[in-house]
Amino acid sequence: MITAIVFVKADVARIPEVAEAIAALEGVSEVYSVTGQIDLITLVRVSNHEDVARVVADSINKVPGVMETETHIAFRTYSQHDLESAFSLGLD
Repeated sequence: MITAIVFVKADVARIPEVAEAIAALEGVSEVYSVTGQIDLITLVRVSNHEDVARVVADSINKVPGVMETETHIAFRTYSQHDLESAFSLGLD
């Protein structure tokens, strides 16, 4: 599984509509409205790099109101859930 984090700059007047349109795309697992230099953070989870290109270049970039995207590919995932699983002995 490949996880891509996509920073989206959107037309400020259309952020909610842009976020909803992106969230409805196949391969998009989450969309967050955020403060700062970007407007939305999108998590794309797909099985291969070609699918990352399909979701970002062919879908997200074509959503009306998307002004600019910046894509980052995750190498590893570190989260509390993952760490708990790694050290679990399987006891409840």
